[in-house]
Amino acid sequence: MERFILINNERNRIKVLEPFEDVSKPSSSIDAMMISYGCVYKRSSKPVMKGSKVETIEGARKEYKKLLEEGWKKTSIYNSYF
Repeated sequence: MERFILINNERNRIKVLEPFEDVSKPSSSIDAMMISYGCVYKRSSKPVMKGSKVETIEGARKEYKKLLEEGWKKTSIYNSYF
């Protein structure tokens, strides 16, 4: 699985969806996604991450689809920060 970074139309908020591995379980299967969210103050600086939550893969897919419908776009500008 790969990491997805989405940015809103105003380019001031981002969400990062990435695989979440539960290290407390012996199996190494990924069955959840961590969704982090933050603010962008300047395009040239690192975004300020405000928080995160862990969702099931199905829940993360629904949120991803909803964000795309709201006009959020996939970006690679901030890949170097994560």
